[in-house]
Amino acid sequence: MDFVIRYVFKHRATGNIEIKIYSISQLEARAAQKLSPCFDETEYEMIARNLFTGLKDKNGFEIYEGDVVQGSPRYQRADEIILIEQMVSFLNGCFMFGNWNAHEYFNKHQHIEVVGNIYQNPDLLEEAR
Repeated sequence: MDFVIRYVFKHRATGNIEIKIYSISQLEARAAQKLSPCFDETEYEMIARNLFTGLKDKNGFEIYEGDVVQGSPRYQRADEIILIEQMVSFLNGCFMFGNWNAHEYFNKHQHIEVVGNIYQNPDLLEEAR
């Protein structure tokens, strides 16, 4: 199994956020600075390193630690729409979706969708609380 990591960088001069995704095998094959200029610490600051959960949302987007996801329970009534919005985190050896183990929750519920991440959309962190 090859671990996938999402790196989040902030350009020091402009404040722009850059996101790069690499597997461990890619990082082992060549020096990180040869993969992307973002690894140059003089121009960019690394602000996060997030693991891929191994899960994808309903649209096929990969879900990473630090993403804010929204979902609705499979068993909800047709006339009542319940949306649960939480940040994905890694805690005590597993990925968590709020208070739930992410893999268990995603297997039991449908309509899970990534609505953003806390680096490009910091307001989502407050909304998810």
